[in-house]
Amino acid sequence: MIKIRLATVFSGIGSVEFALRRLDIPHEVVFACDNGERDIKYDKDKELDIIRNLKTVEEKKVYVDRLYDSKTKKHNFVRDTYLNNYSIKDDLFFQDINLLDGNDFKNQVDLFVGGSPCQSFSLVGSQRGLKDIRGTLFAEFARLIKEIEPKVFIYENVRNVIKHDNGRTWEVIKNAFDELEYEISYKILNAKDFNIPQKRSRLFVIGYKKSFGIKPIIPEKNEIPLQYTMQDFLVTHTAYGNFNYNEDGSLKLDQSRQDDVPVECILSKAVKEYVLKEGTKNWHQKVETDLPIARTLLKTMGNCHRAGVDNYVTENGNLRMLSVRECLRLMGYTDDFRITVSKAQTYKQVGNSIVVDVMMELVKCIISQKVLD
Repeated sequence: MIKIRLATVFSGIGSVEFALRRLDIPHEVVFACDNGERDIKYDKDKELDIIRNLKTVEEKKVYVDRLYDSKTKKHNFVRDTYLNNYSIKDDLFFQDINLLDGNDFKNQVDLFVGGSPCQSFSLVGSQRGLKDIRGTLFAEFARLIKEIEPKVFIYENVRNVIKHDNGRTWEVIKNAFDELEYEISYKILNAKDFNIPQKRSRLFVIGYKKSFGIKPIIPEKNEIPLQYTMQDFLVTHTAYGNFNYNEDGSLKLDQSRQDDVPVECILSKAVKEYVLKEGTKNWHQKVETDLPIARTLLKTMGNCHRAGVDNYVTENGNLRMLSVRECLRLMGYTDDFRITVSKAQTYKQVGNSIVVDVMMELVKCIISQKVLD
């Protein structure tokens, strides 16, 4: 098998990178890009013009890094997590998709992956869509496809993007892909249909160059019942270090050892009373804990939402939240994934990620069609 040349934007903690690792598929990361949710203000056209006139990729990267350093004191914790888990040649981790010159990587990328921020289309967000600055980041993803010309791309977003604005938002996105001369297939996939006990539905789009003359395959949901429950993923059922994967990449849980209940995750009396409330005067929700299939993990889960939104389990008479390691497991990251930032930052990064096992199935479909050979 040839080595896949991979590039990602909105890279997060590397779902496709970890999928390729679990599948033992040879690959190299050409570049990654994520600003770590550090938003700064600048004249986009002016700065991009300056960058395009610089001679080397290194000069462009240094310029953008200095621009960010001059405008914000916030740290890019996503970059820390990414570089502590994956290798990039010459540290080609970029800060800003808006200021990334895809022409530097033309015909150097086999697989290009990204999912622009979902808040603009999410059911729990403001749903401003393409009117929101984050919504327009899709246009930057499309621009980079045009400049880089990857063989294949994968795009991910929340399921609501299909219905947003009575379907008009999706038409804009779909037409943009069509104009780039890519044959696309798309489908909403749920993590619970791919042996991960989490209800997490996301839209996935796969695009092949039209010159290949092949329509992409999107995986069908696994007809085999879920092998695991959320409880199997808890460290009190499968100790740290015992959550691994087999030679074929499938999950392997050894429950011969269990860890103690994470004390730091036990809710205080006041927090417990809050999360178990059914809602407010005008808004009610059903309180449920100890679910066999987790609710969608949110980037804000470290804030302790109510038990109609968040995931809580009862152990030794105490109600507790999920630990960061357990949340990583529910996203398909096995215990060899390194946690190198704070608990608060890890919760946020996990909630923003794509489920590894779903990404693995997408990659297997692409490999089966031999478009990366």
